[in-house]
Amino acid sequence: MTHRTIFTDPDLAQFYELTPRDRADHTYCKVLAREARSVLDLGCGTGELTVQLAEGRRVVGLDPAEAMLEIARKRPNGEQVRWVQADARSFDLGETFDLICLTGHSFQFFLTEEDQLAALKMIAAHLSPKGLFVFDTRNPNFPGKKTRRKEETLSRTQHPALGAIESWNISEYDETTQTLSFINAYRQLETGEIFSAPSEIKYTAQDKVDQLLEEAGLCAQTWLGEWTGEPYHATSREIIPIGRKA
Repeated sequence: MTHRTIFTDPDLAQFYELTPRDRADHTYCKVLAREARSVLDLGCGTGELTVQLAEGRRVVGLDPAEAMLEIARKRPNGEQVRWVQADARSFDLGETFDLICLTGHSFQFFLTEEDQLAALKMIAAHLSPKGLFVFDTRNPNFPGKKTRRKEETLSRTQHPALGAIESWNISEYDETTQTLSFINAYRQLETGEIFSAPSEIKYTAQDKVDQLLEEAGLCAQTWLGEWTGEPYHATSREIIPIGRKA
């Protein structure tokens, strides 16, 4: 078994969109973008949302993983997007945007308050005076289960090039640090080769997110608990702030 990173290794990046997902976050961001003349999609990954926002406006997709951006560039309408390989905690595009999105729980890959604050300061620096920001992070107080075993997540699907694929997820949550360690694994049934991708994400409570926003010079005007539009409450599944510069 070879341990690699799903975001940086081309062999693993190809599995990123293999499992169908409910993309209510994409639907919501497209609504937010209706009045925007420019959009920055931070942590854009393979560009699934980015290209949907590209028509009729200036759009930049930024991600630290070149393997993801290689997939993004090949998407239909990918040529309409400016793709930038950079770290969301430290970049300078020399321009501002009417909407900045950070979806797919990418915020949770910033494992320290310092990293979280750095990313939020980058959002503030690149947000136009009347621009909107939006991002999502899972709520640590949501009563649902965080830990998963292989047997609970095992599934099969078809890969367009590799054929039948078996996939699973193993995760373990540390209540003290509010950190989830997980492994995504994929096995090509024909050859038996296994690709695995260990990683960690950080859970952050809503009051701490609000404090970090204030420190970064941002202000949340709306707090959602789901991408379908429900307001945030203490045990919501998601924490989704939408706001502007303070």
